[in-house]
Amino acid sequence: MGFRDFWKNLFSRRPKNAPEEDENWEEIVYDREEVDFKNQEERSSYILSCLDQMAEASREMDELKGEYALVTTYLTDIEEIEALPAEDLEMVQEAARKLIGFDEEMGRFKERKTKLSDAEFEHMRRQESEIEAGIEKIRDAEHMAVLIKKDLRRLAGERNAYEFRRGELTDRMNNFRGMVLIFTTAFLCLMALLLLMQFGFGMNVLIGYFLATLGYALAITVAAIRFGDARRERRKVGVTLSGIISLQNRVKIRYVNNRKLLEYLYMKYHCESGGKLEHVWKIYQSEKEQRRQYTEAQAKTEFYKKERVKALASFRVHDPERWTSQVPALLDSREMVEIRHGLILRRQSLREQIEYNRKLAETAKEEITDVARTYPAYAQEILDMADRYQAEQNLS
Repeated sequence: MGFRDFWKNLFSRRPKNAPEEDENWEEIVYDREEVDFKNQEERSSYILSCLDQMAEASREMDELKGEYALVTTYLTDIEEIEALPAEDLEMVQEAARKLIGFDEEMGRFKERKTKLSDAEFEHMRRQESEIEAGIEKIRDAEHMAVLIKKDLRRLAGERNAYEFRRGELTDRMNNFRGMVLIFTTAFLCLMALLLLMQFGFGMNVLIGYFLATLGYALAITVAAIRFGDARRERRKVGVTLSGIISLQNRVKIRYVNNRKLLEYLYMKYHCESGGKLEHVWKIYQSEKEQRRQYTEAQAKTEFYKKERVKALASFRVHDPERWTSQVPALLDSREMVEIRHGLILRRQSLREQIEYNRKLAETAKEEITDVARTYPAYAQEILDMADRYQAEQNLS
């Protein structure tokens, strides 16, 4: 750093690094303060981080939209059933009543104590084909949640340490500025005293001039070197801190999506944890084997189930097979309201996840656009990076 740059930086105002308030793991932060966009490596790394966020948000939305469409189909079926003409609805309900009659007949054969209520057993039966996959998903998500939180705590600790160090270096630079001001003031006062002694009292103060100038030059040189060292170290700390913040952003995205996924899976499978769901699943499998002896009685219901499916299929019901496990809802409007409420909650949860990832992708895109606008010299390079990234994503 040249002497002119030293004086320029010496008296420039630099705000102290304010301590960050409570950590918000959902907040996505873009900090360009320490990114040198003239440096190709730093510039490319920053833009690539934004593109990664956009790609991850897009992948999440693709998966969520499929589940959202399925839940919407179920809600549409409820509307179609409720809108059936009276005679058609009576036909469906008649088949449902006969099915319930057979179920009651089967219930009289049950001379044992069950560990699961009928509602719990029916819920497990409805989701039997996906319970094992659901347990695996919940287990994986719970394990991932532990790892993500551990990463976030570690990154938060590193970020606080680097921010504290940057604050220390800023204070040190300010101290050196103050020292230079003190040295300069003392030197000017000493020179004024020497001039008074020379011209006012006729004294020979040549050695005084020499010693004062030498001392001032040495003090300023030492301060300048120390100031430059602190400034370079603060620059390195800032670049590292920017990288930590970028990494935090990616981990925060995983944290939010993982948490939303767990909330949705708990809601979908009516459980509080993967361990509890697995426990209930084992009980269900045991009871299922015990209920095997009632297979013959259950066979009596097949005819009416087929009749009901045939009746619903003749209307605009997308998934009539689903309603073979929702018999009470066809007879009791309160049951239908409860099913609709559960589906609405599931769809609302999916909508929130989709909206979060949509905003995330938009924010990342706006950040890239803003960088290109702020640094027009690199706008074409940034556009080319985005095109190449998209092409690589499509190929993969």
